[in-house]
Amino acid sequence: MLICFNSNAQDSNKMYRIAKIKVDASQLDKYTSALKEQMNAAIKLEPGVLSYTVVADKKDATSITIFEVYANIEAYQSHILTPHFKKYKETVKDMVLSLDLIDTDLIVRAKKADY
Repeated sequence: MLICFNSNAQDSNKMYRIAKIKVDASQLDKYTSALKEQMNAAIKLEPGVLSYTVVADKKDATSITIFEVYANIEAYQSHILTPHFKKYKETVKDMVLSLDLIDTDLIVRAKKADY
């Protein structure tokens, strides 16, 4: 197991955000499709978008949590101005019932070397 501590300047500049989203149940498939399209474009086209992890509550698939990692705040600010992000926001505006954005600091990360 490899344990990475938030101890160098490169890691401390990264932006870690959690987005908690409640989606209209009747539009969940459309929302998921739009989300995947946006995430794939961001990962492919934007060097500062480092990762997305998206999970749904097993008891309520309309409760979605996204863990986002950006190289820095500037990468995030650039990301929200891109055509693919603007398209996503316009597409899902009537599908999202609530959105809570939580900025976080990395304390420690543990992962297997091959994960």
